[in-house]
Amino acid sequence: MTVAKNIVIVIYVIVCIALIILATAQAKDSQGASGAITGSTTNNFYEKNKGRTRDGALKKATGILSVLFVAGTIGLSFLLLA
Repeated sequence: MTVAKNIVIVIYVIVCIALIILATAQAKDSQGASGAITGSTTNNFYEKNKGRTRDGALKKATGILSVLFVAGTIGLSFLLLA
């Protein structure tokens, strides 16, 4: 059982480090006060294909890693309490 705990802890630490790196590598999405007032929603080619860009890939990977982070937290709590 200790081998399983150690493996899960190592995977959890790797996920945590990767999540920190990806979260800090993303560009800020907020447009500030002027975007809130004017409601600037541009309907251009970049906005339509944003999921295929580097920013879209970073968001998707961050989402997947955050789900793994939550699952790892729950899994570790069960393993460490047992």
